[in-house]
Amino acid sequence: MKKTFKTLMAAVVLSVVPATYAGAQDLSKWEDSGYFYDGLAYVKDANGKFGYVNEQGTLVIPCKFKDAYDFEEGVARVIDDNDKYGLIDTKGNLIVPCKWQSISSFAEGLALVSNESWLYGFIDKTGKVVIPCKWQAASSFSEGLSSVNDDNYKNGFIDKTGKVVIPCTWDNAEPFYGGQSVVRDANGKYGIIDKTGKVLYPCKWNGIIRFENGLCAVQDASEKWGYMDESGNLALPCQWEDVWSFGADGEAYVKVGEDKWVWIDRTGKVVREE
Repeated sequence: MKKTFKTLMAAVVLSVVPATYAGAQDLSKWEDSGYFYDGLAYVKDANGKFGYVNEQGTLVIPCKFKDAYDFEEGVARVIDDNDKYGLIDTKGNLIVPCKWQSISSFAEGLALVSNESWLYGFIDKTGKVVIPCKWQAASSFSEGLSSVNDDNYKNGFIDKTGKVVIPCTWDNAEPFYGGQSVVRDANGKYGIIDKTGKVLYPCKWNGIIRFENGLCAVQDASEKWGYMDESGNLALPCQWEDVWSFGADGEAYVKVGEDKWVWIDRTGKVVREE
């Protein structure tokens, strides 16, 4: 496993889950090491095998896995010599056998898994299959729903019982955030739906970045970006090459030329330059 990728992913969640980087310990004898979660960090030995050390640097779970991930809520994903995924607890017990093609991080109590046919479903932390592997693709649960891809490669949403609550009619459907999902229709246009499947904002845009702080970035047919308000009105005309969402400070980062970015306020006025 590439340390740079693991380190980047762990850094993303540092503000949410307290962790300590194993590199702060005296672990120079290890080929690779990660962050401490639940008091344990993965390490890689000279034979290329992964195990776990405690915060004193003592190896407490032997280096026997082909790859290993950070602990999350008492469980960690591991990969055996057959490239199959399983789960261990903090004692090193294999609580879910290494039989899956992939296992995602747990979200809302469930982890996305794929079987040998690369069909997707969900398990709980005991390894029980809660939602059978029948989907061509799926996202982790967000706000109680998962975006799934059916055999016709159309997207819809299921709940935690596996029931389809929004039919698979979309070419793409992003996970819900703030009760809304950005969707793409068969014409390649983007809009937004709510958790009942109702279209809140029609699919007429070339691109959409979800609402943040009352404004949503939208891209028109000329491939320029602007901002739409919650009433569906174009609050700031599409004029920028690229944009970021507005922050809580009322400013957004936008691209005004080939290599120039500036900060604007909610009226579109440039307030800062690089």
